Amino acid sequence: MHILQELLFIIIAALAIWLFYKKSGEIRRNILLGREEDLSGNEQQRWRNVLLLAFGQKKMFRNPLVAVMHFVIYAGFIIINIEVLEIVLDGMLGKHRLFAEPLGTVYAWLINAFEFLAVGVIIVCVAFLTRRNILKLKRFISKDLNGWPRSDANYILITEIILMCLFLTLNASDTLLQQRGYDEYGEHLTGNFAFSQLLHPLLNGLSNSSLVAVERACWWLHIVGIFAFLNYLPYSKHLHIILAFPNAYYARIKPMGQMHNMPEIQKEVL
Repeated sequence: MHILQELLFIIIAALAIWLFYKKSGEIRRNILLGREEDLSGNEQQRWRNVLLLAFGQKKMFRNPLVAVMHFVIYAGFIIINIEVLEIVLDGMLGKHRLFAEPLGTVYAWLINAFEFLAVGVIIVCVAFLTRRNILKLKRFISKDLNGWPRSDANYILITEIILMCLFLTLNASDTLLQQRGYDEYGEHLTGNFAFSQLLHPLLNGLSNSSLVAVERACWWLHIVGIFAFLNYLPYSKHLHIILAFPNAYYARIKPMGQMHNMPEIQKEVL
């Protein structure tokens, strides 16, 4: 049974990565249609831009509250998905919480940090959905946003909520099975996690087999959802989540508006 699951996972992962690679190649070809420009040098300033503009979301801080909420989603998207590495390796090797034993107490600390971020992402996504669709703030009722732009933003926010809920439910069912010492779940005792333990009362009445079904369903839906999200990004305005980093690094360092002297114009003036 484990071998079949491993094969299925490898097939799904390979297909998702191939599709993303293929679409990324198309985007790269379009970018390379532009004229070449030497944007090397000033590495220190460029890395500073990556930290402040791409990861730090500096431009968003004109409105501090919105900026903090945007940063929570952005940081959550990037940092929480570190745990995808463990899921991928678990899926390929047929393991369960592969990093739990080698990381020891650090593992529980990491998952707890991820859960804080997950809850933060859920709260902020609900707030953004409310701002866009219920409060209908002035900037969100423009006719320019009708159709795909509005739907795209909603799809992203709803998907993030679902992925975070699956992550928390996965942890809740897993830790319950650990406490019961059931099968391979009892091999690595991670202890309860910050927020997923609040779901224990809802799941505690389930039998071991039903609890395993919940855990496996959340595991599969979580990782397949991430693969699907990965392949949706190139078609979405949220592709900037990925492109923000190279864009910040390769941005022009020269002052805005500075132009190269044009010999033809200089000759006319002289």
